[in-house]
Amino acid sequence: MQFFSVFPTGASLHYKKMVIPPAIRPERVTNFLKPYVLKMHFTNKFVSAQVIHTPTATVASSASSQEQALRLSMEKAKESTRDVAAAGKIGKILGERLLLKGIPAVSIFLKREQKYHGKVKAVIDSVREAGVKLV
Repeated sequence: MQFFSVFPTGASLHYKKMVIPPAIRPERVTNFLKPYVLKMHFTNKFVSAQVIHTPTATVASSASSQEQALRLSMEKAKESTRDVAAAGKIGKILGERLLLKGIPAVSIFLKREQKYHGKVKAVIDSVREAGVKLV
């Protein structure tokens, strides 16, 4: 029994990385959807939050306690980069950045285990106090 190869001997395959663009939605659908979504992530050391523009799948604005300027100022004041107070600062910074970019309102995406309590509440309340409306 003889097996035949599709490729000649010595030939190799080269695969290119595929980039799939986000789906293009009609204008009426985009206006109906909530275009800006606030997502939060908490680790044992840091707090981060970002606002994502869903029609283009890009990050509109973000803030994190890992940012060098914020982290150094918090270390000088001997504050934690992971507690509720740090989450409040991150929310305030994010709210100011959103207003500078002209984003007046965001919706909130919470994971299943995230409840409106503690750090999550601190981020959301400080974004609201900065002047951004929550939809």
